[in-house]
Amino acid sequence: MFFKKFLDYGEKVAGYEIGVLNEREVRAAAGIMFLFGIMTIFLAIGFNHIILARIYLSLFWVDFLIRLIEPKYSPMLLLARVFVQNQTPEYTGAVQKRFAWLLGWIISFPMMDWFVLHWEITFYKVLICVLCLSLLFLEGALSICVGCKLYEWFTNRQAQHCPGGSCEIRNKEPIQRFNPLQKVIATIMIVGIVVGAYLFMARTESKTFFGEFLHKLVVSKSQLKAEEDAAFEKQAEMEMNDDF
Repeated sequence: MFFKKFLDYGEKVAGYEIGVLNEREVRAAAGIMFLFGIMTIFLAIGFNHIILARIYLSLFWVDFLIRLIEPKYSPMLLLARVFVQNQTPEYTGAVQKRFAWLLGWIISFPMMDWFVLHWEITFYKVLICVLCLSLLFLEGALSICVGCKLYEWFTNRQAQHCPGGSCEIRNKEPIQRFNPLQKVIATIMIVGIVVGAYLFMARTESKTFFGEFLHKLVVSKSQLKAEEDAAFEKQAEMEMNDDF
C-alpha cells in the first residue's frame, strides 16, 4: 500500500490523468530558496557567519528529501503557499519535478559534507552552490526546470503538463515573436552582459580568493604573467623606497 502510494506521486486533480503539483507554489519556493541562498553566501563568505550556511544547507537537504516522499509536507512549499494561496493554481506534472528534486537532493550531499559537517571552502565548492542557486533562479524567475528537461533525456519519456504549456508543440503567439528591431535589442543586451561580465572579471582588481580565481580563469597566460611581473616590480620599488 505504501509502495503504491509512493509511486502514485502528486495530487489528483480532475481533468489530469497524472499526479500534478501547483507550479505557482513550486516557483515561489524556488524563488524563496534562491533569496535565502544569496543571503547565506553574502553573510557566510562576506562576514564568515558559517552557522547560517549550515542551517540553510541542512534545510535544503531535508526539504528536498520530504519533497521526494510527500511534497505536500515540504516546509518550503508550504511557506510558498502562504504567499500564492490566493492565485489561481497552474498545474504541472509531478513526476518530472520529482526527478528534478532528486537531482537537487543528490547534489546537496557533497555540500553537506563540505559546509555542514566540515567547513572547507574552495572556489570549486562555492561554484557548486552557485550552480544550485542558478537552477533555483531559472525555475523561480523564468519557470525553466532544467531537471525536468533532464528527465526527458534520461527516461526517454515526454514530460506532461509543463509550465506555460512548453511541453506541447504549438505555434507561438504574435506577442511571443521578435520583430527585427526587437532581435537587435535582445542581441545587444545578451552580448553586453557577456562582454561586461568578462571585462569586469578581467580588468577589475581582485580583492578575494574568489575574484582572483575568476580573474585567472578569463585572462590569457601572457596577460597574467605581465600582471604578476608588474606587481613584483611595484612591490620591489616600494621596498626600495622604504629603505631610503
